[in-house]
Amino acid sequence: MSAISRDEVAHLAALARIDLRPDELDRLAGQLDVILEAVATVTEVATADVPATSHPIPLTNITRPDEPRPCLSADEALAGAPAVAEQRFRVPRILEED
Repeated sequence: MSAISRDEVAHLAALARIDLRPDELDRLAGQLDVILEAVATVTEVATADVPATSHPIPLTNITRPDEPRPCLSADEALAGAPAVAEQRFRVPRILEED
């Protein structure tokens, strides 16, 4: 017996605004049932004494010190800009003001 019914799949599809054929509803009900069983299995295995991890192998970030370096002046940075306003890049408005 499937944990998720065909009607539940149809309801989820309607909420997501996905038009599914009857054969797709039956197929997806079985696939979603397999997913739910896998999640239930993982839930059974996970215990409080096992710490949560984001990666199975410990990773270390390799960073360099943040040191100031010479950079472009505002005039140099804006030299190739198609439009400039008040020492800033001028871009087209995309939002209307109220």
